[in-house]
Amino acid sequence: MLSVLRNRTYRHLFVAQVVALAGTGLATVALGLLAYDLAGADAGSVLGTALAIKMVAYVGIAPVVAALAHRIPRRRLLVAADLARAGVALALPFVGSVWQVYLLIFVLQAASATFTPAFQSVIPDVLPEERDYTRALSLSRLAYDTETLVSPVLAAALLALVGYRWLFWGTVIGFLASAVLVVSVVLPGAVLAARGKPGKADAGSRSAGARSADARSAGARSLAGIRLFLSVPRLRALLALDLAVAAGGAMVIVNTVVYVREELGRPAGDVPLALGAYGGGSMLVALLLPRVLDRVADRTVMLPAAFAVAGLLAALAVVTTAGGGAWRWPALLALWAGLGAAGSLILTPGGRLLRAAVPPADLPAAFAAQFSLTHVCWLLAYPLAGWLGATAGLPAATVALAVLALASAVLAARVWRTEATAARPAVAPVPATVTVRPHHRQARRPVHRRPLHAPSGRALVRHHHHRHPAAP
Repeated sequence: MLSVLRNRTYRHLFVAQVVALAGTGLATVALGLLAYDLAGADAGSVLGTALAIKMVAYVGIAPVVAALAHRIPRRRLLVAADLARAGVALALPFVGSVWQVYLLIFVLQAASATFTPAFQSVIPDVLPEERDYTRALSLSRLAYDTETLVSPVLAAALLALVGYRWLFWGTVIGFLASAVLVVSVVLPGAVLAARGKPGKADAGSRSAGARSADARSAGARSLAGIRLFLSVPRLRALLALDLAVAAGGAMVIVNTVVYVREELGRPAGDVPLALGAYGGGSMLVALLLPRVLDRVADRTVMLPAAFAVAGLLAALAVVTTAGGGAWRWPALLALWAGLGAAGSLILTPGGRLLRAAVPPADLPAAFAAQFSLTHVCWLLAYPLAGWLGATAGLPAATVALAVLALASAVLAARVWRTEATAARPAVAPVPATVTVRPHHRQARRPVHRRPLHAPSGRALVRHHHHRHPAAP
């Protein structure tokens, strides 16, 4: 899996992603402590509002940026987003009221909504080979999981030496380092003539299709990616699978502290252990999955994982309603690890699926659409996990999320199966020889005909969608 790091451009981009995520993790810890300083017992509501602002920024900003990003070289766009995030992190230690926190968080997340889809759309062009791209997706998943495990530990070590406001300076350093690493490489062009052929430098010209797209309004372009995403059946299935991931992940993110402290009565130090089990399950899958995807199809991995999320949430409902017993703590750790593994089984191949279904020229818009639509899923799952858990109880919230995950898995299976059936070529059998009956007395001669060959693999799917864009 580490062989892809031999590619200098990808290596620099991957390290940029890692250091930026480390800075983000430090900012997450520092922001919670800042909210407590400003709001005291109401810190939870402050963080909840900040999280909602983050989701709104992700949903609303990414398509608009995708509509305008074709006019800006991608390297320049990534660096500008990093510098904007560094500026926000630099200002956060000096805020004195809650509304200032909300404003800066919106700007920070708007910059992240600019950076992440653009970054995702660059990687397929840097690593055009399917095998290399699969390993890059697993490394990216590992980077996110490492951030959830390492950043809190690093923050705790730093807090033993300095005040929490100094953590924001670590965030600034992370974003600036990311910008420097992006500047150090030359990115391929936004549109390649053919997959696997070298493109022009990032500052170079665009294709005729991209130039003609300039004439469209920014509003139309911002919706074009979403329409493209929703027009492809397998991508609609991917969105349903993302909703299943959100159902499991929201329960972990929102209610881990409630399960550990209230339901099980365990010390606060066990909260990071539970979160570590979730991240550990995801990391293990990310390490093992590339070799599996070399042998099996994405669908074979992703659909069972979505049903597994529903099953694990149903098992969690049983643990929640159980009266007591020491067995519930290891059971919770096992369930959290299982949810992390199932989520990674869905999220890791998602980039492969999108790349195979969308023409290269439309990848930036498609990644931006996925970024926004995925966070719509989280906007739905977070209230179910938080508000329903607080008002109706954890069992009700767990059952509701299990039903949501199951419905998402069933929908994905139906949509993906429909596409598989529709995409199958209908080639009538052609006899190897045809006997020609002569008008006069002549010998019968076999006439050989070539069988008609339909395009195969990715070309078949693209050919099908080009001719039948409205296919279910």
